[in-house]
Amino acid sequence: MEVSVMGSSQVKIGRSDLAYRDVGFCNFSSNNLNAKIFARNSKICFGQTIKCPPKSSIQFTLKASAAAQSEAVVSDKVSGNTRSNTIDGVRLYVGLPLETVSDCKTINHARAIAAGLKALKLLGVDGVELPVWWGIAEKESMGKYEWSGYLAVAEMVQKVGLKLHVSLCFHAAKEPKIPLPEWVSRIGELDSSIFFTDRSGQHYKECLSLAVDDLPVLDGKTPIQVYKEFCESFKASFSPFMGSTITGISIGLGPDGELRYPSHHHPAKGNNSHGVGEFQCYDKNILSCLKQHAETFGNPLWGLAGPHDAPNYDQLSISNTFFKENGGSWEIPYGDFFLSWYSSQLILHGDRLLSLAASTFNDSPITVSGKVPLMHSWYRTRSHPSELTAGFYNTVNRDGYEAVVKMFSRNSCKMILPGMDLSDEHQTNESFSSPESLLAQITTACRKNGVGVSGQNSLVSGAPMGFEKIKKNLLSENAVMDLFTYQRMGAYFFSPEHFPSFTEFIRSLNQPKLHSDDLPVDEKEAVDSLPAKDLHMQTA
Repeated sequence: MEVSVMGSSQVKIGRSDLAYRDVGFCNFSSNNLNAKIFARNSKICFGQTIKCPPKSSIQFTLKASAAAQSEAVVSDKVSGNTRSNTIDGVRLYVGLPLETVSDCKTINHARAIAAGLKALKLLGVDGVELPVWWGIAEKESMGKYEWSGYLAVAEMVQKVGLKLHVSLCFHAAKEPKIPLPEWVSRIGELDSSIFFTDRSGQHYKECLSLAVDDLPVLDGKTPIQVYKEFCESFKASFSPFMGSTITGISIGLGPDGELRYPSHHHPAKGNNSHGVGEFQCYDKNILSCLKQHAETFGNPLWGLAGPHDAPNYDQLSISNTFFKENGGSWEIPYGDFFLSWYSSQLILHGDRLLSLAASTFNDSPITVSGKVPLMHSWYRTRSHPSELTAGFYNTVNRDGYEAVVKMFSRNSCKMILPGMDLSDEHQTNESFSSPESLLAQITTACRKNGVGVSGQNSLVSGAPMGFEKIKKNLLSENAVMDLFTYQRMGAYFFSPEHFPSFTEFIRSLNQPKLHSDDLPVDEKEAVDSLPAKDLHMQTA
């Protein structure tokens, strides 16, 4: 396939020069004919932006050779249809770049994304995931929404025949730099208590504190009201795509979109990356809540602050007495009081947002979901400190995920779980980590309570043996997943160092029983069976 951009056969997609190379994909399995054809005839690299005026249209043209046009026919000859996914009920998605839309009227590296969507379709991927940022769509003032860039992406996805899962992101991102809405940041400059605050008074300004959910801190409105209006505007604007192209919505629940406190946001000092994190309960609103709870509990002194003997961000669990293995404060009545309250506030926050999303989209034929983190460091200790500081009261003596899963079940929402590519054997001894055990604990609770699970990997670069681990999780007899999203498309994703492995992974899931004897004797015979023609994708 040749992508025509201003007379060039190469689509530029970003600052990186990583690209498909004609000679870089010559080691594919003979079973992988589709990817082989695409790689041989394509070049993709990441950076160009395309403006999307709301009242005009932009035309993207993919000039396709006979080779690029015949993949579906080749697939038909091999398997009898365009998709032969042998994982019953599991759909495979790929995340689009975080900065796919970084200005409300602009699609970044649009032509490359168009080519990438075609490649994914030919490989047998079911759909893509698109981050929709609060700070972009409602950037300038409350209630002023601009969806044109995102609508253009939705139409691109629709034209190529893929499905779309949309992540509504109510947080900011440092990399790529995507801030909160300008009008929210202006409010935060005058009143920093709308943000999470740690023991030393540092503010986490990449999402709002859960303590202000129901307080009129946003020009007289509560964050829940603002989130609700955002979701309603999205629903109305994207109604032509709902249920047909858009099949799922996930709502951001906190830092990085996950249901948790920003307990690990402070960078570790030196080489220590195994700190337990810090409790985030020091803004005036959440302290007021803690004070009231302690007074109701009958011990007002417990409501003055968070635990005084807890470690700092990058300290180990043994640095202070709160998380001490035996005899730590987490096991005494005060520890139980604080941890129960701290985790309950997180669950109440998740309940508010999932209820909001479920009620908004309840008459749409889509699934609603939220993301729960995999805080697997220190899991092999008794106190599980990384989970506790993040808001999950999960210890050797207590299941902290049962209440979380029941909250998802109550709202008829699915749970997104990352870390499907992580294995215990590749974790350092110093971290006392066990991603496999934690994942098993959460998925068992989901299975018990009838909550569907969507899986994700941790990093596109991949953990050691990551693809094999993902496959094992998808094919497990106890698997509860019906959708897996590989994160995420970009320059490295399409590089010769990565894309062949991803292609082989998809092939092994789609056609695990396909043998070379089933392929046409001469692939050119299949390639030449269709005439070349232009594929036109038009976005509004």
